[in-house]
Amino acid sequence: MFFLNLFRKPVPGLLPGSVVFLLITSLLIPKLASAQPSAWKQADSTTMVDHLDPVEIDATLTLPKLIDMTMAKYPDTAWLASLEEEAAAIAERSKSWTAGSLLAAIGYQSIYNTKLNYATGSVQVPLWNLGQRDAEHNLANQSETSAELQAVATKLRVAGLVRGALWAMALAKIRYEQAQAELSIYEKLFATIKHRVELGDLPRADELLAQSELLQKRSAFTMAEAELMHARKRYTSITQTNKVPGNYEENLVALREIGQNHPTLVAINSQIERKQAQINAIKLIGSGQSHVIAGMLSDEGVDSRSNKAEFFNVGVMIPFGGTAHLQPQIAAVNVELNKLIAEREQLYRDLEQAHHEAEHNLEVNRVELGTANEQKKVSEELLNMTQLAFSVGEINLLDLLKIESRTQQAILNAKERAVMLQRDKALYNQAVGVMP
Repeated sequence: MFFLNLFRKPVPGLLPGSVVFLLITSLLIPKLASAQPSAWKQADSTTMVDHLDPVEIDATLTLPKLIDMTMAKYPDTAWLASLEEEAAAIAERSKSWTAGSLLAAIGYQSIYNTKLNYATGSVQVPLWNLGQRDAEHNLANQSETSAELQAVATKLRVAGLVRGALWAMALAKIRYEQAQAELSIYEKLFATIKHRVELGDLPRADELLAQSELLQKRSAFTMAEAELMHARKRYTSITQTNKVPGNYEENLVALREIGQNHPTLVAINSQIERKQAQINAIKLIGSGQSHVIAGMLSDEGVDSRSNKAEFFNVGVMIPFGGTAHLQPQIAAVNVELNKLIAEREQLYRDLEQAHHEAEHNLEVNRVELGTANEQKKVSEELLNMTQLAFSVGEINLLDLLKIESRTQQAILNAKERAVMLQRDKALYNQAVGVMP
């Protein structure tokens, strides 16, 4: 489009300026590329900087499958597995018929006055307090439910990371492609202007001006390439794969407000219920566990004067007055409980704010997309008029470059807004807790 400056002065043997204008305009004005991520192509193996972070489009890979793959390799999987193991251990304890380990005692007894010796043996069985075993069952159930819901909330968090990485990469790709297109245009422009300067048709100042613009576009392309590589690296770091879904657009799931069924809220509520069940189970320990004791005392084979006497003893040990020793343990769990309650209140406020921002961003970008497309159309029409004026010598190269720069920015803005609108749909779904 800048080649029209060649016809500021008529050159014998060349086509009329208006015809050349139409030819060059049709060849050089970059068309608005599809903003859909599904239109991505394979990464080139050549870069401005000797650094490449390649990604590969996989048409069979879906967004839900990608999230599952990322979740399987996510660091929190070890923590989630330990929660399940803890729940299983509590459940196993609640199934036991005794409240603790059995105790066996073996001893030797000597009566000094009679000088008789006896062997003793007994077994102690700890018993569940009233309602304690049911409380343990409830704690086991709450622990299992909480472990499952923590996994759901973690998967939603992973989905947010994947969504963010994909759309950041899509925006970086749009900016890279636009910078690449502009660089190609300016390279051709500079080569042509340089040739015309050598022929004496254009002044040396136009060559320097075109060269300056070319260097700026080259720098912009290098930076756009760097940002694309950064975005790709963040994506591969999060997902642990360089495969990218062919299409990951989402349908908007509009909600008026954040509900209590939001996975993150459900997860933290399950933690609160688990702590409450834990406190109840600790309280029912009371002063301790009662024990049933069964034992025997015998002098047979122990003393030569034995009259072969054997005694069988049964007894009960009942603890009392020790509830004060449980209070520090209850207080410690209560601190954790109230911390979770405070986190839930803050979490709800954060979710409400995120919902409002996501909703507002959608509304803004819908309007901005329409404005950007209109601005692009106006800018391209203005560029066509400017090129025609330049071809007949009515304006200089500097003015044409200014209009060209504004037009390219309008084209880029329209592309970005299209991608940002799709991104905001995904971020809205993330804010309201909807999985792909």
